[in-house]
Amino acid sequence: MVFRKTIDFVKTNSPILEPITKFGGQPNWLEGSQWPISKVLNIPMRFICQIELTEDLFHGCSGKMAYVFMTDDEGYVDGTWEPDGGENAVIIQPNGKPQANVQNITIGPSLQNYVEIEGRDRLQPIDVELAVNLAVAEDPEFIEETQRFEMTEADSKKYSDTLSGNKIGGTPGFLQGDEFPDNETDWQLLMQLDSCGLPFSVNFGDSGIAYAFINRDGSKGKFLWQCC
Repeated sequence: MVFRKTIDFVKTNSPILEPITKFGGQPNWLEGSQWPISKVLNIPMRFICQIELTEDLFHGCSGKMAYVFMTDDEGYVDGTWEPDGGENAVIIQPNGKPQANVQNITIGPSLQNYVEIEGRDRLQPIDVELAVNLAVAEDPEFIEETQRFEMTEADSKKYSDTLSGNKIGGTPGFLQGDEFPDNETDWQLLMQLDSCGLPFSVNFGDSGIAYAFINRDGSKGKFLWQCC
């Protein structure tokens, strides 16, 4: 079995300034800002979250923080789903190896939600910042797609249902086929986000699920998403 932590999002009354796991707001950098820049638009990507790497889930990576970003603008930008498309990034500190163009930007775009505001015809975006409660659970070991095809329909569904939801660590529950960032690196799941169960707006396509990964020594990370 593989340990994971199921995410329960919690509203906050004031900004979170500590280097702990959170979603939205502004990054709490450990060693100076490394804000990734969109390859196509040349603007700062939107900050999604920061994940504290703890020893119980990420052995040997204690004391590090992973920051997850994705390009999100009013116009459509292709490639946000690709791990090497230049439109998303996982920045790890300290001593990480950024896989994107970064700049020393203090404040940048953050998570938003769309709400009703009196006197406005359309829903309006507001910035959000959320703390988390994390519940330890267990996932089964990863079963490759070719092996899942040989499972009964009931067993396959049970396996997929077990891996679903918003979580840190654990085993990825791919919506489509198996899709690790590459075949050369021993990747482990950093985070899984299901857009159908989030208290904020994020574009992972049609009912999409996003997956962030880090390598075993916590020196680099990558991000991708799949949709129906």
